[in-house]
Amino acid sequence: MFLNFFIGFIAAIVGVIPPGLINMSAVKISMTEGRKKGLLFSAGVCITVFLQTYIALLFARYIDMHHEVVDMLQKVALGIFVCIAIYFFFIAKDIRKETPNEINHSKTNRFFSGTFLAALNLLPIPYWVYISITFAAFGWFKFTQPELWACVLGSGLGTFLVLAIYVWFFRRKESHTKLKINMNYLIGIITAAISVITLIKILKDM
Repeated sequence: MFLNFFIGFIAAIVGVIPPGLINMSAVKISMTEGRKKGLLFSAGVCITVFLQTYIALLFARYIDMHHEVVDMLQKVALGIFVCIAIYFFFIAKDIRKETPNEINHSKTNRFFSGTFLAALNLLPIPYWVYISITFAAFGWFKFTQPELWACVLGSGLGTFLVLAIYVWFFRRKESHTKLKINMNYLIGIITAAISVITLIKILKDM
């Protein structure tokens, strides 16, 4: 259970670190409405993440029983992660991405706006399918119910931690830009490491 929790926690951090609509929205809310509402928005996002992760893990458990599908997904994922690593190493390092200007500033409960915005993002589902199947192939991930819930809990806490960091520290554009440059290299290193792990697994099964 601890290993499942740890994998869920770290994978969530890696998945949420890249600047995107959700974390940039959390930053904008924090800058315009205060940190408390930014954290409330982040909590709403995490509720949706709990559900998305659980659905993805159930789907992954089914796929894990059909190894021919797993082999194909691993090869496709290898190409995707190599492209992501190349992007963050050689392209994204010079990009300056501003926080979105158009954010709804109505009095709607930020908690529910967080759950809704996160629900529009379906990318976490295939992400968690790949992560769980890959680590399960190494014997590091289990699909029994207690272990699944441990991973779901880890994913939610990891997501909230990253969003909280965005909300708390990224209040000045200068500090946001400076840290983001270093972050791109970090993402590139992580995705390159995942690519190596996937390649080793593919070669091992050949």
